[in-house]
Amino acid sequence: MAQSLPQVPGIRLASVPAHIKKWQRDDLLLIEIAEGASVAATFTQNAFCAAPVIVAKEHIARGGIRALLINAGNANAATGDKGLENARQCCAGVASALQLEPQQVLPFSTGVIGEHLPVQKILDAIPAAVTSLVADGWDAASRAIMTTDTRPKTASRHVEIGGERVVIAGIAKGAGMIQPNMATMLAYVATDAAVAQPLLDRLVKEVVAASFNRISIDGDTSTNDACVLIASGATGKMIDDEASDDFLRLKAALEEVHIELAQAIVRDGEGATKFVTVQVNNAASSKEALAVAFEIGESPLVKTALYASDPNWGRLVMAVGNAGIEDLDTGKVSIFLDETQIVENGGRAEGYTEEAGKKVFAQADFTITVDLQRGSACEHIWTCDFSHEYVTINAEYRT
Repeated sequence: MAQSLPQVPGIRLASVPAHIKKWQRDDLLLIEIAEGASVAATFTQNAFCAAPVIVAKEHIARGGIRALLINAGNANAATGDKGLENARQCCAGVASALQLEPQQVLPFSTGVIGEHLPVQKILDAIPAAVTSLVADGWDAASRAIMTTDTRPKTASRHVEIGGERVVIAGIAKGAGMIQPNMATMLAYVATDAAVAQPLLDRLVKEVVAASFNRISIDGDTSTNDACVLIASGATGKMIDDEASDDFLRLKAALEEVHIELAQAIVRDGEGATKFVTVQVNNAASSKEALAVAFEIGESPLVKTALYASDPNWGRLVMAVGNAGIEDLDTGKVSIFLDETQIVENGGRAEGYTEEAGKKVFAQADFTITVDLQRGSACEHIWTCDFSHEYVTINAEYRT
């Protein structure tokens, strides 16, 4: 169950219905940011990035961001010049209502690709959003950005910075079309700490690398994903030294929040019944370790075996072999299911029993560990299974 999030000084939020789809719920989120705040973000690497991503990149490069506008139900992706015009119209609508410049607004959209944004519905809802802005709007915000999610995703921490207590709060959405280097997910994390812009730009990349870039639901990278990190600067002195204890404490707490949100996305994967950590040890490099981990975590054959609670270790061996590792000595590879060794020296482990493997695979949460014995690099990712429900959800997504 999602936790109730604390207020973040310098941040106000409002969730209102714009009726973008035929649902009776809030589907438009406005986040107002205090003047002087630092804002950083990472965006999808999909070449077909959505119109709001293009516009948000343009605006954030200028600095001085004061508001975010997020709609659910329509991705405004693959919509050409009209899509860009629609995204800019929405920014202008927020800017007019909050007495800002359009370039101070970042737009975000999530939903069906290839349909034009119902701009007038959004513009009509903006005045209600502005009058509804409140500091304690995080919980409603976490629900307003949902699409195929079955539950909201929230996380928070408190940490002492420079003798003062600062807060971190974050929300995320995402359940399918999730793959590393961001995905059809949106995440918004804010703190009242004051962080110099260059350090915040670095922070968002580093915490995303440790969290959202280590998850995979189905191996597909979407057109709309973004992760935004906001430091309102309402509390404490400016953090501008990456070697300072204040920076390191804040970074650790931010990483915890991002990891909690990333794992929540995997646990809510479309139709998912299993949460699986794939750990790769003793690789020649981090890149190599992650290649093996993602090959396992994204293999449809492995993922369906997970759903069936079938410890088909041949599929794991197959995935390791498909990772493209040059000169891999398969005779040195070992694989474990939690503490149960299933593969030893490239073959079935002596003493392994099918019953022991089934016992682990039947769990809702477990770890697959691969030891390559090629070096000292170790990496991990988080993934889930493929179920009948995944097919149903995606087959019926537009109906």
